[in-house]
Amino acid sequence: MGFILFAILIVFVAMVIVSTIRIVPQAHAYVIERLGAYRGTWSVGLHVKVPFIDRVARRVNLKEQVVDFPPQPVITKDNVTMQIDTVVYFQITDPKLYCYGVENPIMAIENLTATTLRNVIGDLELDETLTSRETINTQMRATLDVATDPWGIKVNRVELKNIIPPAAIQDAMEKQMKAERERREAILIAEGEKKSAILRAEGKKESVVLEAQGEKESAILRAEAKKEATIREAEGQAEAIRAIQQANAQGIEFIKNAGADDAVIQLKSLEAFAKAADGKATKIIIPSEIQSLAGMVKSVTEIGQNDEINV
Repeated sequence: MGFILFAILIVFVAMVIVSTIRIVPQAHAYVIERLGAYRGTWSVGLHVKVPFIDRVARRVNLKEQVVDFPPQPVITKDNVTMQIDTVVYFQITDPKLYCYGVENPIMAIENLTATTLRNVIGDLELDETLTSRETINTQMRATLDVATDPWGIKVNRVELKNIIPPAAIQDAMEKQMKAERERREAILIAEGEKKSAILRAEGKKESVVLEAQGEKESAILRAEAKKEATIREAEGQAEAIRAIQQANAQGIEFIKNAGADDAVIQLKSLEAFAKAADGKATKIIIPSEIQSLAGMVKSVTEIGQNDEINV
C-alpha cells in the first residue's frame, strides 16, 4: 500500500514538473500572470514557471494577421449609399498591451475601421470614391495605426476590397461606360480614316512627283541624244569637208610636183568650172585664156577622132 502511494506521489511530482516547463515557439509570446497579476512576457525558447502560482494568461501570435470585415454601409458627400468591405493587415507589437489594453481587440478594430471609413467616405463624392482608393487606404491606415497603438497593435495596411454602389448607380455607370467606349471607337475610326486619307494623298503626291521626275529625265535623255546626233552629224560633215579639202590639196600638190605647165593648170580650172556648173547654171563666163585653151583642146580631140585638121 505504501509503495502504491509512493508511486502516485512520484507520478504527481513528475506531472507538476512537466507542467512548469514551457517552450515558446517562433513568432509567438506568452503573457505570464502570478496570482492574477502581470508577471512578464516569455519570448521564444524554454521557460519554467512556478507551480500553482504562475500561469500562462494568453498565447499571443506575433505574425502579421489579416482580417476581412463584412461590407459596411457608407454615405458619400453627394448622398449616395454604397457597401464597402475592408481588409486590415495588422501585427501585435506589445503582447502586454494587447492582453490588457482592450477587451476584444479584433472587434475593436472592426468597429474602428467602420467609423473611420464612414468619416473618410463622407468627405468624398461618388466619383472620387471610385477613383481614390489609394488615398482612402492611406488615410484609414494612418488613423487606425494611431488609434490601435495603445493596444499594442500596429496596422500595416488597409485595403478596400469591394465598393458596391446601388443598382441604379451601377446601371448609369454601365451606360456611361458604354457611351464612352462608343465615343472612343468613333474617335479611333475617324483617326484611322484621317490617316488613311493622308497616306493616300501622300502616295498620290509621291506618284506625281515620280512621274514628273521621270518625264524630266526622259526629256533630258532625248535632248542629250539629239545633241549627240547633231554633234556626230556635224563631225561627219566636217570630216567629209576635211577629206575633200585634203584630196584637193593632194591633187594640187601632185600637179605641182609633176611640173605641170600653165596649160594643164588652165585645163584643171576648166574642169573646176564644169563641176561648178554641174548642169544647174544657165550661164557661165569663162576667161579668154581658158576659152582659147578650151578651143585648142576641142580641136585636138576632133583631130584624134576624124584624123583631119581644120584651121
